[in-house]
Amino acid sequence: MTEGIEAITQASLSLALDAATLRHQAIANNIANAGTEGFVPQRLGFSSQMQEARRQLDEGRRIDASQLAAMAEAGFRLEPVSAGNGLPARVQLDSEVAQMAQNAVHYQALLKGLSRHMAILSTAVSDGKR
Repeated sequence: MTEGIEAITQASLSLALDAATLRHQAIANNIANAGTEGFVPQRLGFSSQMQEARRQLDEGRRIDASQLAAMAEAGFRLEPVSAGNGLPARVQLDSEVAQMAQNAVHYQALLKGLSRHMAILSTAVSDGKR
């Protein structure tokens, strides 16, 4: 079965949206527990999977939608944030709020990309007629 370009585009955008959603939840949890003694902030660990995908593409190999789905299943992990000295970090409220705003803008951009992709597919299906 040959997958079209829309399958990999939709799968990669869906994966990125899932990651942004989980990142938003982790940041919200960090903000909610900012004053809690002993709380260790967490980050979403997903960059290693994306680095692997980039490496495969750099080597000239292809990535299909099923590989992206496998990455998603293997992949989203919350990891504790450590300070420069190796000890658990404390929540920096201003940094967390800035990261949440940045993540929200990233999520909106991904949604806009998915919306435009679907609009292109809709135009193709309707033979360019509206």
